[in-house]
Amino acid sequence: MNIAEIIAALEVWAPPSLQESYDNCGLLTGMPGWNCTGILCTLDATEEVILEAAAKGCNLVVAHHPIIFGGLKKINGSGYVERTVITAIKKDIAIYAIHTNLDNVLHGVSGRMADRLGLVNRYILNPMQKQLKKLYTFVPEAHAAAVRDALFAAGAGKIGDYSECSFSAAGSGTFRGSENTHPFVGEPGKRHVEPETKVEVIFPLWLEPGIIKALIQAHPYEEVAYDIITLDNTFDRTGSGLVGELTDEMTETAFLDLLKTAFELKIIRHSSLTGQKVRKIALCGGAGSFLISKALRQNVQFFVTADMKYHEFFDAEGKMVIADIGHFESEQFTIDLIFDHLTTKFPTFAVQKTAIVTNPVHYY
Repeated sequence: MNIAEIIAALEVWAPPSLQESYDNCGLLTGMPGWNCTGILCTLDATEEVILEAAAKGCNLVVAHHPIIFGGLKKINGSGYVERTVITAIKKDIAIYAIHTNLDNVLHGVSGRMADRLGLVNRYILNPMQKQLKKLYTFVPEAHAAAVRDALFAAGAGKIGDYSECSFSAAGSGTFRGSENTHPFVGEPGKRHVEPETKVEVIFPLWLEPGIIKALIQAHPYEEVAYDIITLDNTFDRTGSGLVGELTDEMTETAFLDLLKTAFELKIIRHSSLTGQKVRKIALCGGAGSFLISKALRQNVQFFVTADMKYHEFFDAEGKMVIADIGHFESEQFTIDLIFDHLTTKFPTFAVQKTAIVTNPVHYY
């Protein structure tokens, strides 16, 4: 198996198009054509983790955080980033980062946090926009069903928990081919009128190449007419943060105890308690202060995240509790998330989890 096959499985799961504009996901070192000798899953691709991968015979490190985040103008070993990159190159270790694209899916980082707390009735806190497209195509009536089936098989036509969604309308298409054409119906040089079906389906934008390929392969015409437009609809399967509910409500202090147990915490920084019973929770792995106002609008009792600044705790406005559990602590189980996905996709392949705790923050 080569590294490109593993990357393909990761990018179907967490499409690169979902990463934030400031991010740097993808293959950072190494080459996709390399044969993969093993995979090591980690939160951070530090130099120590790279050496661990080499010792374990793994030439691919899949990390949540990209070791190369900003631009590198020099690689001279003067900092931990440069030293890590140098070590990876010298040891022929590929580093793949799956960062905000994994944050921005329902089953991603915040989803694994919700798993730890046993939350139900989950939905995205801040859904992304302009992630959906619509395809219109025109096909002879007798071939409409085959084209629809091909589009569905390529991933089109999913709306929420419904699949194979489409709309069709009957009409007439006209065309005249040149003498160089070989039309499926009609004759070259003559205008032809054909009863056709207009088929409409929606799809997430990262599926577009496969959707077009499926359409062209299934369509009988020599030249396939189709239109693709970007929709303003929000896509409730993608976006930042997550909201869910506890199966049973509890007191605020009981929920803080649950957080400590579920995330193996030594300390929780939090805003003032409100005296409410806790049922509805908002979550965001890593730095989530940008979602405070979104969480307030969802009428949650707790917003669990990390990297909160002093003044941001005031933004709870006494309406909810903001709980900062630490950046590493909020994302630590992302290692298991990546490991579980890869072992499901490649059950006979060597996939391991790092034994190194890369958290740079310590408590005394």
